[in-house]
Amino acid sequence: MSTNSAAYMELTELYAKAQRVKLVLTDSDGVLTDNGVYYSAQGEEMKRFSIRDGMGVERLRNAGIATGIVTGEMSPSVAKRAEKLRITELHLGVKDKAARLHDILQRLQLQADEVAFIGDDTNDVEIMGLVGLAACPADATEFARQLAHYHCTTPGGHGCFRELAELIIASQGAAANNRQPVFPEQQLLHTSH
Repeated sequence: MSTNSAAYMELTELYAKAQRVKLVLTDSDGVLTDNGVYYSAQGEEMKRFSIRDGMGVERLRNAGIATGIVTGEMSPSVAKRAEKLRITELHLGVKDKAARLHDILQRLQLQADEVAFIGDDTNDVEIMGLVGLAACPADATEFARQLAHYHCTTPGGHGCFRELAELIIASQGAAANNRQPVFPEQQLLHTSH
């Protein structure tokens, strides 16, 4: 098989995984942020988020695909960002992301292959190994890169979530434009700590 044929086969498999996605989950630090945080004497003050990633959340929502954040941090900045973006699933302070995924799957009646997750470090690898489509930012650790089906060309905090969103939307094609929201009953932010 030629290199081009192998690359096409990999792209075909990637698109097949992306076509099944109904929920996109993300880590926060290192994915939605550039891994930096500003501290004062009072503690965490600010994190930088990409506006492009926010548009990715909106575009997924418009395509009927739900989004969520699963992070080990208890960050007021992340909570504010999730509220602004109307993210339907917010899970802060999660130390066992695989167990939280299991809870989310049961509650939303989804299969693991209907979920995408983008993470960047060792605390993401277990959940990355369980979902149908795992992705990582361009500057992810080797631990995350080894498990990711898709390596974004964009680093964390600079639009990598948007890059994954566009891949999923493109793979689902015209059908995504006419799809009703997967979880229309969810009007309020679901949070758990």
